[in-house]
Amino acid sequence: MTRSPLRRLLVSLPAGLVLVTGCGANVRPAADPGPRPVTITDCGQQVTYPRPQRPMAYDVSAVEKMFSLGLAGQMRGYVMNTLFDSAIAGSPWRADYARVPRLGNGRISKEIVVGAKADWVMSYWGGGFSEDRGITPKLLEQVGIHSYVQTESCFGYGDGKPVPPMESVYTDLLNLGRIFGVEQRAEALVAELRGRVDRLRRSRPAGAEPARVFVYDSGTDQPYTSGGYASPTGIIEAAGGRNVLGDVKKGWTTVSWESVVAARPEVIVIIDYGDLPVSGKRAFLASNPVLRSVPAVQQNHYFVLNYGEAVSGPRNVTAAEEFGAYLRSIGR
Repeated sequence: MTRSPLRRLLVSLPAGLVLVTGCGANVRPAADPGPRPVTITDCGQQVTYPRPQRPMAYDVSAVEKMFSLGLAGQMRGYVMNTLFDSAIAGSPWRADYARVPRLGNGRISKEIVVGAKADWVMSYWGGGFSEDRGITPKLLEQVGIHSYVQTESCFGYGDGKPVPPMESVYTDLLNLGRIFGVEQRAEALVAELRGRVDRLRRSRPAGAEPARVFVYDSGTDQPYTSGGYASPTGIIEAAGGRNVLGDVKKGWTTVSWESVVAARPEVIVIIDYGDLPVSGKRAFLASNPVLRSVPAVQQNHYFVLNYGEAVSGPRNVTAAEEFGAYLRSIGR
């Protein structure tokens, strides 16, 4: 058999050499470097994130923001106090709660995050991330874990600048969209939420004064309530009301009963969670002699918000729509 010149060349090449034959050669493609890191502003600070591979979240607020963007399948897990389990039962994302591992039943801690081998965690400043409890973005960074501080809590972290509660929801969703590469999904969701709020605001009765609203979370000696920076203020304003303690420059906080009485709320919003049922909270308010002169108590004007609706998240818009319908039913 006569060998061709090419055949003779291949035979004579030293071992280990590869012949490249133009467009017909088999060239191994370069390894895919994966998604590029993104830089976003988190509480006034520029933070660069590689695409999270094992993300986790703390509390209903952070968890449901991720669920709403279809990120449940990517999550390493979540942590949530059992006091707030009632929020799961009424959640549009109940199925996601069932399939994502629950990594803790109390507060989040550095030990839980490290033990889960998470590479990214989302929480809020104060009850979640905290200097006192030893879990902060800086401390997590030291062990190679990235973190994201929810915008609603920025008044106590970073540049300390508060963001209106409803805007903080939109900001977090758009930031998550960039971090996880689902920008279009996030933009579409935010556009939908904004549109619903705009329609709700247009439904207010012409010339009606905003209803004066007090938020009752818990407490007997002193009420625990929503200040101007917490989500109920945004819900109330979108519905057409005014939080009587909206001028308090805090998130969730304790005030005096005297300040509540002086504000003469026309509606009391009760937050539903924990061991004390709504019926018990309502009975306490109705029987408290300090509140006898309060119009909301006299007129039996109460509205219930589930914990999952009351904390920062997509459900805030649904809560505002439901509260708006209640206000219209009483002529407000």
